[in-house]
Amino acid sequence: MDTETAGRKPGARRRGVATAALLAAALTASLAAGCTTTDRPADDGRSTGRTPTRTGPSPTGVSASVLAVKIDNAESARPQTGIDAADVVYVEQVEGGLSRLMAVYATQLPKAVGPVRSARESDLELLRQFEQPLLAFSGAQGRLLPLINKAPLKAVTPEDASGAYYRGTDKPAPHNLFLRPNRLLPSAPGPAALTTGFHYGAAPSGGTAQTSRTVRYPAARFTFTWSGSRARWLVSMDGTATVTTDGKRVAPATVVVQYVKLRTSAFRDFLGNNTPYTETVGSGKAQVLRDGKAYDVNWKRPTAADGTRFTTEDGKQVAFARGQVWIVFAKA
Repeated sequence: MDTETAGRKPGARRRGVATAALLAAALTASLAAGCTTTDRPADDGRSTGRTPTRTGPSPTGVSASVLAVKIDNAESARPQTGIDAADVVYVEQVEGGLSRLMAVYATQLPKAVGPVRSARESDLELLRQFEQPLLAFSGAQGRLLPLINKAPLKAVTPEDASGAYYRGTDKPAPHNLFLRPNRLLPSAPGPAALTTGFHYGAAPSGGTAQTSRTVRYPAARFTFTWSGSRARWLVSMDGTATVTTDGKRVAPATVVVQYVKLRTSAFRDFLGNNTPYTETVGSGKAQVLRDGKAYDVNWKRPTAADGTRFTTEDGKQVAFARGQVWIVFAKA
């Protein structure tokens, strides 16, 4: 996917997607034991290791586009596993000003991904750009589960596919739940499944030289530092270099700081903190970082079924560098 544009209407844009043969079974005894509630509260109160009962059809035997995995980003969850293999990583603000990641996989599937954590209402709107995506998560508020069941996606929790999840031993619960993607998909669906609206190709003209960019949430901080030798942006979180569990530095080719509206939702955590709803449909300003430069651009996503277009002031679509993309949602 070099210079072509993804993100067209469903049907015309979503062909060549692999058919997934998902495993669905009852929880094994060991997983059930690993999913019991602990005395330690979760960082957001959504899940302390137990997956709430979710109604609706089993995801077995459905066609799948991308695999989206909710990734824990609490300090106790780091370093994470498999996020360097994602095609797109979305960063969202959650309760208490903390952050959570959603990693989207289409061109390759790592052996493991995690730690896996709970879903949010905003995820449902964000994932509408894909046709029947698989959403792997560990749980959600009981009042949110009916919305997940109605959404045009295939939710895959440990109770849906127990053989695809396992508990690690190097982190405390609830930060130790991991996913084996190849237990859900026989192979990566391929770049045609990335109906994000992103455009890849040569760098646009102009731009401002930029060696570092920091985005702050009330209780989280992300810094992206340009590495000329690697031609990538090195990620740091809360002042610490971001690496995976196998020691690889996380380094996307393109970083987008997308300014969006954050509104109050109907959900709160166990401390009473409201869950902010990140509005990804609409339009606004953004900054694209690639090749050691920053480009001030506009973004537009007309409906939830559309991808997002990033354009210059004269309306030309901005091309991203080939490689991983990080989208950081910041308050407009």
